[in-house]
Amino acid sequence: MEPHNHSSLAEFVLLGFPRVGHIRGWIFVLLLLAYLFTICGNMLIFLVIRLDAALHTPMYHFVSILSFLELWYTATTIPKMLANLLSDKKTISFSGCLLQTYFFHSLGASECYLLTAMAYDRYLAICRPLHYPAVMTPMLCAKMAAGCWTCGFLCPISEVILVSQLPFCGYNEIQHIFCDFPPLLSLACKDTSTNVLVDFAINAFIILITFLFIMVSYGRIIGTVLQIKTIAGRKKAFSTCASHLIVVLIFFGSIIFMYVRLKESYSLTLDRTLAVVYSVLTPLVNPIIYSLRNKELIKAIKRTIFRKGERASPTQH
Repeated sequence: MEPHNHSSLAEFVLLGFPRVGHIRGWIFVLLLLAYLFTICGNMLIFLVIRLDAALHTPMYHFVSILSFLELWYTATTIPKMLANLLSDKKTISFSGCLLQTYFFHSLGASECYLLTAMAYDRYLAICRPLHYPAVMTPMLCAKMAAGCWTCGFLCPISEVILVSQLPFCGYNEIQHIFCDFPPLLSLACKDTSTNVLVDFAINAFIILITFLFIMVSYGRIIGTVLQIKTIAGRKKAFSTCASHLIVVLIFFGSIIFMYVRLKESYSLTLDRTLAVVYSVLTPLVNPIIYSLRNKELIKAIKRTIFRKGERASPTQH
């Protein structure tokens, strides 16, 4: 008997967080608060950088783009997670599942490239300070940002096409908190070794190459900073990189374990935990890391708020 193709399987069931029972409501509240904070925090950083002329520099240009990207990155998964926590019917259509997977990986790849561009910016600023203004021009910044988005959205196309051609038989429960390639491949009723190999090759190229580039950049940055004779000079140089490096380690640390592996079998608990880290935690902590560790940004936020407050208040005579 020939296996049914995907057209006979119109939808999947996202199991999400299984066996949560009576704490489902608490998980919903925590996830909702995290999502609202992520939206407000990243939107605040994006708007402040765009409105404050003092922050119109390459470094903050990339930070604002990262905040803008995080808004869409979280929008691809968290709203559906919230809806599933409230509903007994946790279904998602076949096309909707593929779209969620595509946009999640596109935005994730774009973030990898963007974090790499930010590392290159810091490398030029610290290791080539005399050439920095001439090299890192607004035009180059715009081209680098456009390249990050373009390459990011091109990367997962082949993976999505291969998954869309797989036959899916009767079992349709996705053992994950959102649609993704590994849990989808586990539901296919044919050999998926080609898909696994293609996924591994693409993910390894994107993740490992960008991570290696970032680490090499920071290796050279650290070498340059250690040559600075004054402690104050070293502290100032490191302070401009610390926030970015923390975000890099959190984001890449989780996605490397999740996607750079050449096997179909995986731990459901581990995968759900890692998914929460890179889909919820990283976008949540980005505004905290970039604001709490950046005095310039804090001052700009205060200036923007007070300026708006002065315009809104009536003139006193």
